[in-house]
Amino acid sequence: MRLVRAIWKLLVGIKDALVLLFLLLFFGGIYAGLSSRTPKVSDGVLTMALNGTVVEQASQPSTTEILSGQGERTHQYQLRDLIAVLDAARTDNRVKAVALDLDGFLGGGQAALGDLGVAIERFKASGKPVLAYATGYTDDGYMLAAHASEVWLNPLGTVAIAGPGSQNLYYKGLLEKLGVTANIYRVGTYKSAVEPFIRNDMSPEAKAAAQSLGDTLLEDWRGNVMKARPGAKVDAYLKDQPGAVVAAGGDLAIAARNAGLVDQIADRRAYDQKLAKIGGEAGAKSKVGYRSIRLDSYTKEKVDRASRGPIGVVTIAGTIVDGKAALGTAGGDSIAAAIRKGVRDDAVKALVVRVDSPGGSVLASERIRQALLEAKEKKLPIVISMGSVAASGGYWVATPGDYIFAEPSTITGSIGVFGILPSFQGSLAKLGIGADGIKTTPLSGEPDLLNGPSPAASQLMQAGVDSIYKRFIGMVAEARRKSPAEIDRIAQGRVWDGGTARQLGLVDGFGGMDAAVAKAAELAKLGDERGVRYLERPASLRESIAAWFDGTEEDSGTTDALASLAGSPSGEIARALAEVQQILAGPSIQARCLECGPSAAMPPAAKAQQSQSFLALAAHWLWS
Repeated sequence: MRLVRAIWKLLVGIKDALVLLFLLLFFGGIYAGLSSRTPKVSDGVLTMALNGTVVEQASQPSTTEILSGQGERTHQYQLRDLIAVLDAARTDNRVKAVALDLDGFLGGGQAALGDLGVAIERFKASGKPVLAYATGYTDDGYMLAAHASEVWLNPLGTVAIAGPGSQNLYYKGLLEKLGVTANIYRVGTYKSAVEPFIRNDMSPEAKAAAQSLGDTLLEDWRGNVMKARPGAKVDAYLKDQPGAVVAAGGDLAIAARNAGLVDQIADRRAYDQKLAKIGGEAGAKSKVGYRSIRLDSYTKEKVDRASRGPIGVVTIAGTIVDGKAALGTAGGDSIAAAIRKGVRDDAVKALVVRVDSPGGSVLASERIRQALLEAKEKKLPIVISMGSVAASGGYWVATPGDYIFAEPSTITGSIGVFGILPSFQGSLAKLGIGADGIKTTPLSGEPDLLNGPSPAASQLMQAGVDSIYKRFIGMVAEARRKSPAEIDRIAQGRVWDGGTARQLGLVDGFGGMDAAVAKAAELAKLGDERGVRYLERPASLRESIAAWFDGTEEDSGTTDALASLAGSPSGEIARALAEVQQILAGPSIQARCLECGPSAAMPPAAKAQQSQSFLALAAHWLWS
């Protein structure tokens, strides 16, 4: 009877779960039907409360995240949507001004923010003002705010510019204490992504390369801000921010105003009153003190999601991973399928590939490259548009391009290959545990993670890394019309800024998406036609339902100035633990451009299956 009752409870549980799923789908469908109606947009001020990050391609929340309420998800704003909204608002008589609310802004890539700044300047050229407001401006936030007609700062706020630079964790000492051996296979003097596992500090080569890149990025930031606000004392403020505060009597906000970085010091009520004079008084139900046009409502009205122009746009954003992946992560199979489906349409006459990726799986990168080569076989011109990062695998997928655009602040290069294979012989020794077995060939049971990989296994792994590096520089050499020796001298895993990359011949010219689209039209002989269509995998039912429940939140993320500038200690610890977990979780190899910063999308650790052969595992582990 106990068995019967247990089976009955199991069946009832399954029935309840199915009913719950049906109800979620039912009410999700109702919600989708209601939310699909575009809210009416009236006259007023377009409120761009960017409470999150600016990305090339927004990721979708998982169903589990939304339905369980586990954790907080950072909102993402697609760069192309924000630019389209600003361009549409220029000629829209309903939009009287733009309120750029940056209290909750968490940043974006420097190249992306430069493109958004250009769009703000175009909007201003229409004669309409842009008013920016924040309690604390950091590097990215101020880079945007500098393009506003007026920069407002809370009396308790500050402008704190730190410039590029950060601390990375190094795990050699920890791994020694744990008895974990990091077996390294690499090519390239500057492939510093493996250094955290074999050193306790940066190598002189890695530090020199990172310092050069950081100095270049700061100079680009400085040039962008000084062009937008020529009267600002940017250099003096960067040189001695504490001194500027002392000279202002200890008042952080006044110090920023004295340096010409802000125009008005006032609370949010005064800011709302100024906007009300421009766009009209707020209605009774408004959350702000002026007549506001919500960004999400305006985006739904103005952004065309079903454009059918002759120029196909492929977006490769986030870590490049094997198989299929949701938007915001570059799944090799997903992107390759989208490219092949797009080019089957004879209406597509050219391709623009937007790359914003620090790299990833070499197999996935090659899958994407092959799909692009198939497009070239159909005589379709391909133009590459590099965003903030196009390094390692991000450069691999750029090699089919007939012309490569980058920004001076683009982080690119990192042409190198490495692998990390952890083994636990030291850990077992500390625990008094032995491991032994038999072999029928030199590769039986390899890679041996308990006793360490055998010399034969290590030789094969290094040979695989060497082979892929040789293939990598060969592809680049052919694409850039140089010899492999010339590419090898500028490769070696070295990361370059876009300006230096152009001098080295890794990119052809400077420009953003507009320049890339114009070049694609020129190569395809399309005349003045600039219409585009985005070749992306459509969102699945699961992703659509998750997006419906996720919603859009535009309330201000106001906090005190110093807290907004300090970053998230818990986030730093979580990132560090994730890195440790990835090397301890099992045999895996990561391709990560250390200087590029953490990727927005990290693939889960690969899970080895005992039934897989060593050669299959090696092929899966090799990442670039």
